[in-house]
Amino acid sequence: MTTEILAPAAALVLWSLFMLVWLLVVRFPAFRKAGINIAKVAPGSRGSSLDGILPDNVMWKSHNYQHLMEQPTIFYPVVIILALVGATGLDIGLAWAYVGLRIIHSIWQAVANIVLIRAGIFALSTLVLMALALRAFFAVM
Repeated sequence: MTTEILAPAAALVLWSLFMLVWLLVVRFPAFRKAGINIAKVAPGSRGSSLDGILPDNVMWKSHNYQHLMEQPTIFYPVVIILALVGATGLDIGLAWAYVGLRIIHSIWQAVANIVLIRAGIFALSTLVLMALALRAFFAVM
């Protein structure tokens, strides 16, 4: 087993938790400013219900955190597969590239959020993930 490839996965977990803290740090003051008492929010309400109520730049952090709970769920098992079959240096490099691109994507979405640029970063990270997934598939075949 090659455990070195698990480091990028651990880094992405930590980054995801950082984004969670960032969204909470900006969201709770925005609640107060908008006059929202979270104790009185209707049962079953979701964070997406706040779109159009809280400022966009506050919601961008939340949107990005949600994104980190989506596509990276493919990344984690791919990394585990590669760790089990013996990741190569290329696999490890691709995994770090994916994590780096996801961090750049997060910062861009949380701060500037110009969609065309964000989409390009996302597309590049997706291509890296596809390469990793293919390498994992062929490694187990």
